[in-house]
Amino acid sequence: MTTPDSRSTHPHLRDDASTDALPVSPALGASLDAARMPRRSTLVEPRVLFVCALAVLLGVAAAFIARILVKLIDLVTNLAFLGRWSFADVSPAQHHLGAWVVLVPVVGGLIVGLMARWGSRAIRGHGIPEAMEQVLLNESKIPPRITFLKPVSSAIAIGTGGPFGAEGPIIATGGALGSFLGQLLHVTGHERKVLLAAGAAGGMTAIFGSPVAAVILAVELLLFELRPRSLIPVALATVAAAGVRYAMVGATPVFAMPYVAEPGMGALGVYVALGAAIGLVSVAITHIVYGIEDAFEKLPIHWMWWPAIGGVAVGVVGYFAPLTLGVGYTNIEDIVAGHFAVGALAFLCAMKFISWSIALGSGTSGGTLAPLFTIGGALGALAGFGVMAIAPQLGVDPRIAGLVGMAAIFAGASRALLTSVVFAFETTQQPHGLLPLLGGCAAAYLVSALTMRNTIMTEKIARRGVRVPTEYAADYLEQVLVRDACTRDVVSLRTKDSLGDVRHWMQSGRAEAQHEGYPVVDDAGRVRGLVTRRMLLDPSEPGNRRIGELSLRPPMVVHEHHSLREAADHMVAENVGRLIVVGVDAPHPLVGILTRGDILSAHARRLKEAHEGGRHIRWRASSRAAQAKR
Repeated sequence: MTTPDSRSTHPHLRDDASTDALPVSPALGASLDAARMPRRSTLVEPRVLFVCALAVLLGVAAAFIARILVKLIDLVTNLAFLGRWSFADVSPAQHHLGAWVVLVPVVGGLIVGLMARWGSRAIRGHGIPEAMEQVLLNESKIPPRITFLKPVSSAIAIGTGGPFGAEGPIIATGGALGSFLGQLLHVTGHERKVLLAAGAAGGMTAIFGSPVAAVILAVELLLFELRPRSLIPVALATVAAAGVRYAMVGATPVFAMPYVAEPGMGALGVYVALGAAIGLVSVAITHIVYGIEDAFEKLPIHWMWWPAIGGVAVGVVGYFAPLTLGVGYTNIEDIVAGHFAVGALAFLCAMKFISWSIALGSGTSGGTLAPLFTIGGALGALAGFGVMAIAPQLGVDPRIAGLVGMAAIFAGASRALLTSVVFAFETTQQPHGLLPLLGGCAAAYLVSALTMRNTIMTEKIARRGVRVPTEYAADYLEQVLVRDACTRDVVSLRTKDSLGDVRHWMQSGRAEAQHEGYPVVDDAGRVRGLVTRRMLLDPSEPGNRRIGELSLRPPMVVHEHHSLREAADHMVAENVGRLIVVGVDAPHPLVGILTRGDILSAHARRLKEAHEGGRHIRWRASSRAAQAKR
């Protein structure tokens, strides 16, 4: 028997030991060979090849679905505004309906309301929050009917003049397709999430030709992690989708910009300040949109009719400002190309915001990216014209200011910082805008994070009690080894100890003799198994019997070089509260015991580094030391 007195390297087990912490499956040959031990974690496993293959197929499928959605929007637009059956790319602004144009969005809203009422309520909104909710709460299981209902409802809403972009619906549709495939096949919940994100990212790539931004969007808003096993499949899906898009429509940027000069230091400072101001605007817009949604909630009529009511606002605004109708991608291109005059910019910005915010608050189906880009781009360009008139020596370009404004408003509203920067760069292919984008979006993100708890993407589901991750940090437990956190003071029994001697020791009343279980080691220090207090006190066992002759239970073992993450996962998988820690080298001697409490205590260092400030270099002391050396 090894006690604190006889073996100083193995003092007692913790007083909170219980039989719940011990394995319950007896083994015929109790030894370390029979012990269950966690596997070493790896970056990826061969299974990821299967997921990658599925992701590539999803990328291709999402690209074709995106083209179908675009053509469906064109068809509805032609039918609703021009009265012809055609898939030609047209703008609702080209209509000749006069005042009758007010009724077109109303009819579209009515159809969408009926589809939501009798099809699925999940088609309401811009799609990304709903996908986030399914990822966080429902193992990424989206109802299959969304794959069909979302693009059709969005095509009707946008084709009849809704001031939305096609990106939100196709992201939701691609995600639903990935989820559907993940429900058809035998995959894990994590793999289903990866497939959902791959479909969503593929859809976004097919619309905008922005594969890198699509990957980052998936990380920031859908995956909530940055791991090779999820990043690689999503990246391959976007590459496949981009290849299909290039084959069908070419590789030209969606929002082409003319050449602009590299900004100087003064202009760069203006762009950063502009980003901060746009960040405040993004916060205000988020509150206004959800305020309008709350107002619709108070209406004494069924929500099925709300999109039609929102359609009235869309139609009235569209009558006075036809450019607000439809997706408006050409508006964004004209803003960053500098084709709008100041008055036209201000009018478009105000009218687009009124139309979009009321329509979105009514619960119709459509995306937020394009409207936000239009509003933010117009505000940025207006600010650029103002600074250029007041301080021309700063060298501010209204086109770059518009580019910064459109990206910063999305960065502030959604807090998808890197997505906003890379997306604006990929869709314009303007290298001299990259640094202003980074500074402006970072400033907008900072202002938004300081002044708003939730975002335009998360506010809706946060109100339903869904907690959305906001930070992605490296797993601290993966950085700490078991040997640095385990309790090394362990009471163990020897295989050669007699049961009588052990019982006599247990009756001594000493604290270390009151535990509910003990590891058993042989003369070489190898762990042979576990023995419980009940087994030791079993009256049917004679006192002259050796501990090693008992039917020992196989130990739950972890090597001292395992990480705490591997050990914690092993505890959960085996439903135990402590693990025996052994050495790596033969004969694998007993090192200690790792408990749940030890794992929690390991976080003390992390909390200290995060919250406790200190000054480690003092200027006066350093100066005195330098003088003393002289």
